[in-house]
Amino acid sequence: MALDAQMVREPLEIKQQKRGDLVAEAIKRLITEGNLLPGDRLPREVELQQMFGVSKSTIREALKSLEVQGLIKVSTGPSGGGMVVEVPLERTFQLMQNYLFFKEVSIDDIYTVRQLLEPELAAGAVPHLTEADFEALEHNMACCSPASHDRRELLRQRQADVDFHDILAAANPNSFLRFTCELVNEMIRQLIVFGNETPRREHEKFGTANVNIHREITDAARAGDAQRVRELMHFHMQEARTYIKRMNGKLRGRLILDSDIVDMQQRVRSQLGAGAPQMPRRKSAAVKAPPDAGVAPRKRATRKMAGEGNVASKPASKTSAKPKTADTETAAAKAAAPRKRRVASS
Repeated sequence: MALDAQMVREPLEIKQQKRGDLVAEAIKRLITEGNLLPGDRLPREVELQQMFGVSKSTIREALKSLEVQGLIKVSTGPSGGGMVVEVPLERTFQLMQNYLFFKEVSIDDIYTVRQLLEPELAAGAVPHLTEADFEALEHNMACCSPASHDRRELLRQRQADVDFHDILAAANPNSFLRFTCELVNEMIRQLIVFGNETPRREHEKFGTANVNIHREITDAARAGDAQRVRELMHFHMQEARTYIKRMNGKLRGRLILDSDIVDMQQRVRSQLGAGAPQMPRRKSAAVKAPPDAGVAPRKRATRKMAGEGNVASKPASKTSAKPKTADTETAAAKAAAPRKRRVASS
């Protein structure tokens, strides 16, 4: 079949990535291949410049891009630079909510998902709950008891009810199930609101029902009865859906702002308080960034990024610095472009 003459005269435009984006991809490769973990430091800016043969502004653009993605934290000063961090749940939630802002999502949709996932999450957590976890559950139930008649306090208690589920989630060893349920829980905290016309007694009834079923779930978990926990949680999700609809709960229709993320973090910390379980973190041995990290090997093993550690970067020799010219930047960009497809997305 002959090609269209118009297409031959007007070749398709191939959009090339910016140098900063290419360098950001290369730094991601460095993190993966070097098995860098949260707490590990990237090489200094000057070392990254020499490694990739690009200017300071290109390196800073790449680091800023990775910081926005939540993969690193950039600090200034003599000992500053990029440090690998665990991507915060709050940032992931913000991106997910920005996506859902343009979709039709209802409270029924949310609770359909919860009814499928929460029973399995809670049942799977039972064998792994520690005494500290049970103390946190007891602390949460005490905080959520609807003894106050202040309306604002009742609304805060409805949000704090969800912390009970986060405590169970933290004990479940299935990281993907835990992650999914925590995202849904954060949606409930941030997005479900009740109208001012909702009677106070309805909040009190809902709070009492939550505390009662949480008590039954906690007692069954202490007894090691995972099947009973599963059944109670299934009933709890049905009951919660009924209460929220009866109280005219609805989804707040707006994008989550960075200021909301900060408020969210502070509120969750204050709600959990001293009773919150401390999540164990895996420590890792120090890992040095490979000197040829700018060149991708033919085979690459994907590493899990979890835990803490430190990386000692080897000081760069001043005599090995490459001139910061457009030619060297272009060469680095071309070298990084073919490897882009082999970098795992964050």
